[in-house]
Amino acid sequence: MLKKMHILSLLLLFVILLFAGCQEDSNAPTDPIDNSNSSDQSLSKYGGSDDGYYDFDSHYRGNSNAVYTLSNSISGNEVIVYRSRHGKLYSAGSYSTGGLGTGGGLGSQGAIIVRGNFIFAVNAGSNEVSVLVDGRNGLRLIDKVPSGGIMPISLTVHRNLLYVLNAGDDGNINGFNISHQGKLTPISGSTRPLSTTASGPAQIKFNLLGNVLVVTEKATNSITTYAVGNDGIASAPNNQPSAGDTPFGFEFDKRGHLIVSDAYGGGDLLGAMSSYNVSPGGISLISGPVANTQTAPCWVVITKNGKFTYTSNTGTGNISGYRIKHNGSLELFNDGGNTGSTGEGSKPIDMVISSNSQHLYCLNGGNQTISVFRIDNRHGGLKPIQTVSGLPVGSVGLAAN
Repeated sequence: MLKKMHILSLLLLFVILLFAGCQEDSNAPTDPIDNSNSSDQSLSKYGGSDDGYYDFDSHYRGNSNAVYTLSNSISGNEVIVYRSRHGKLYSAGSYSTGGLGTGGGLGSQGAIIVRGNFIFAVNAGSNEVSVLVDGRNGLRLIDKVPSGGIMPISLTVHRNLLYVLNAGDDGNINGFNISHQGKLTPISGSTRPLSTTASGPAQIKFNLLGNVLVVTEKATNSITTYAVGNDGIASAPNNQPSAGDTPFGFEFDKRGHLIVSDAYGGGDLLGAMSSYNVSPGGISLISGPVANTQTAPCWVVITKNGKFTYTSNTGTGNISGYRIKHNGSLELFNDGGNTGSTGEGSKPIDMVISSNSQHLYCLNGGNQTISVFRIDNRHGGLKPIQTVSGLPVGSVGLAAN
């Protein structure tokens, strides 16, 4: 009898403790919304840190499954937002950058980029860079600064550094520090020229380590690199010839290999891609130019696992896929360079891959649409699943998180 009473007492005690635990959990906030304007709260809300720099890629990514493009309108530039469900896009409004576009193509990759909750965008018509934050109620403009040159066309971010590529007049690059709240401050002494005053630049981007900046130059058929010091200041330009003609868009794979499209001046069926090793001393060729028998390959994306890279062929209205080998060499898919069609007259330009590498999005400048493809993660093939229409004429740039 005593033994039974002892067991019942233990059971009763367990129930009391369990109930108390539930009461404690139910009183705890599950996902507090912080409306404070204090600096510390902003760090928490936007994923900041106190270690002296902001490492966007390692912090909270904010509103995931979104795709962004720029209207590039001369009457007022806007970031156009789409939310993604199972890869398909749904309109989520447009938000002013506070600046102006040009109303036409920029001939560049990287006009809009995303890091963490922050969206960085060029205002090519008013020579500015804007910063917006993506929150629970959509986008909000938090900063806008002069780009340090004429006609900014491409941006890149590494930790708390942002560099902008200006294509107008003689062309240059300029550096900025990014605060935890996304504010931009020009870095004194960071302005650097391009290789010549008529280089036709296409893109700027940090390598994975953040100690080299790469700029492709279409008019000079060359690739310019800048070593970046611990102070964030770029060196003088180091210009080297590219393997193929008209180097345009590029991306780094997960091992740090530089993958570049070779547009060959838009020559009929002459398109190719090349790959390089990159160091503070410059570039060295790995493979290429590897032909894809298509016309005017320009923009480049790479899957997160580093297995596949794609380039959009503006002249032939399609996308070519390549395998990236362990050493960075490229091998064209066995499909004649036509991995995915965006349609006749579509003129595919900017591309982006979803954060989970399951979908590829392609902005089409010829008919103001976005083509959505599902990526075969085993073989790299592309299956069309949606076409989004109704974008403004002159829309540029594509970014996703």
